[in-house]
Amino acid sequence: MYRALYTAASGMQTQELNLDNVANNIANGSTAGFRGRRLQFQDLVYQNMILPGAASTQQTTYPTGLQIGLGSRPSSSEILQTQGDFTQTGNPLDLAIQGQGFFQVQLPTGELAYTRSGTFHLDSTGIIVTSDGYQLQPAITIPTNATNITIGTDGTVSVQLPGQQQAQQIGTIQLATFPNPGGLNSVGDNIVLETTASGNAVTGTPGGAEGLGTIQQGSLEDSNIDIVTEFIQMILAQRSYEANSRVVQAANQMFQTVNGLTS
Repeated sequence: MYRALYTAASGMQTQELNLDNVANNIANGSTAGFRGRRLQFQDLVYQNMILPGAASTQQTTYPTGLQIGLGSRPSSSEILQTQGDFTQTGNPLDLAIQGQGFFQVQLPTGELAYTRSGTFHLDSTGIIVTSDGYQLQPAITIPTNATNITIGTDGTVSVQLPGQQQAQQIGTIQLATFPNPGGLNSVGDNIVLETTASGNAVTGTPGGAEGLGTIQQGSLEDSNIDIVTEFIQMILAQRSYEANSRVVQAANQMFQTVNGLTS
């Protein structure tokens, strides 16, 4: 009965964290470039009452043994790397990545960060920045008198200037990829940071030999969250939490019965 109480309590704790993760996914259902997370769980240690393969007699062994598990725990949160849908905005500075890769931006500390959100703007000097003011890297400055901005699928940025018949190329957007994107550190603001688990960033031209995706101008990548799936996960977490709480109640009733017999 003691085991049942603590085992069920561990199950309730894991499902509480599972529900927290579902809540975060649903809350970011409209966040551009957001990629949801899925929790992964592990069973805990086992109490061996009879070890599998232990000798039952001098000539025979137990084929399965008798082991009692002691609950579960969350082991990791996996980032779902599926592509989100595209929304056409018509804004020339709204960019989406079709395929793998991240935009590179520079934080105020000078550190490089990475994002899938392509909601870019111009600052007071004409430099392309994120909605938080982080500069796109390599930095690209749009002339103040530019009448049209064109960004190709390979990241080439061209502008139309007054008095010129041909567009002028002013820079190229580069993307970054990682050996293990799931190892990136999410820090909020649609930003992820490189870690030892993710490996070093590999940068290159969109659509190039590095396996990077292409850029779609005038579009935004939506969150890859499937709301229906998240609702199902929410129901499963709720029912699992409820089932574990029933185990706690059953163990408590058994304690009451035992106490009644000994009183």
